[in-house]
Amino acid sequence: MRLLVVEDDRRMAELLRRGLAGEGWAVDVVHDGPSGVERAAENPYDAIVLDLMLPGLNGYGVCGRLREAGIWAPVLMLTAMDGEYDEAEGLDVGADDYVTKPFSFVTLLARLRALMRRGQPQRPAVLRVGDLEVDPAARHCRRGTVPVALTAREFAVLEYLARRGGQTVTKTEILEHVWDDRFDGDVNVVEVYVSALRRKIDTPFGRRSIRTVRGIGYRLDVAPEAAC
Repeated sequence: MRLLVVEDDRRMAELLRRGLAGEGWAVDVVHDGPSGVERAAENPYDAIVLDLMLPGLNGYGVCGRLREAGIWAPVLMLTAMDGEYDEAEGLDVGADDYVTKPFSFVTLLARLRALMRRGQPQRPAVLRVGDLEVDPAARHCRRGTVPVALTAREFAVLEYLARRGGQTVTKTEILEHVWDDRFDGDVNVVEVYVSALRRKIDTPFGRRSIRTVRGIGYRLDVAPEAAC
């Protein structure tokens, strides 16, 4: 899943980027309010971590502008200000949750997962597509009762396909959700990971669940065919 971090403290921003990337998130980082608004308008983020005290436009202003623009990605406001009125104002302008610094990274991750489930009803805690089970929190994948070992990037691609189970998605959509804006390679890298997934979640089980939709992209079938 793809996340935007808007944080002016560059050391904190880099720590967040590394930690979240290590959990399988594709993370983009900007350091001021106007850039946060611009980046969120350009990309379909699954969640936004937003600092309150930002140059150019504070977190309240950023969140307010996003909501006015119809951008409803869950927003986790992150700040050193812990007054009840500060928290209330953040929630009133459209933030979904509020975490004060210093914070536990484990708690931050849990809150992000909870926000995605709460803010997007189509995001259950465990994704099931046929007998394929994908657990984003535990980073586990199973076909039936058999665990399937995946790399972090393979898991991220599969998670996106599972969230769109039964729907056709383009390579560009997958790329935008799984890779961050530092990636400057070919969109066909998606093919490499789809092929790897097929070798792990389909071939050993005699299935054909990840289908190529010619000229468009891929679809994870809810009722996969048996492989010939």
